[in-house]
Amino acid sequence: MTRKILAVAAAFALIGSGQAAALQPPADTAPAAKPAKDGTTPEERANTARLNAEQASRARADNTTYAEEVSAAQQQVAHDQQVFTEETAAYEAEKARVAAMSAEERMKWEADAAACKAGDRTRCAPPAPVPPR
Repeated sequence: MTRKILAVAAAFALIGSGQAAALQPPADTAPAAKPAKDGTTPEERANTARLNAEQASRARADNTTYAEEVSAAQQQVAHDQQVFTEETAAYEAEKARVAAMSAEERMKWEADAAACKAGDRTRCAPPAPVPPR
């Protein structure tokens, strides 16, 4: 029985020493760095600097992408404006051609009508067909 009591006492002693050892910092760990005046450690400042550099890099990439998109949009607008100008010029030229042709046909018709009234039956319009009954 004494042996059991000694074994239990030894076990409690080992458990107690294990818990005390767990509360102590490991012997091979370097002491924690001293915080700066703002309360941050060198590790925190280095991590913040790294994160800031990553964010700045992403921002530069985003700015480059945006500038490329703006440039492409400006080129598209310039192209669209050029196409519009060319199509408008073609439309105006066709409109002028049709107006000139119409004016020429009207002048010929007026001359034919005047000649017909003056007695030149060769220049009169053919008679209208009689509708069937």
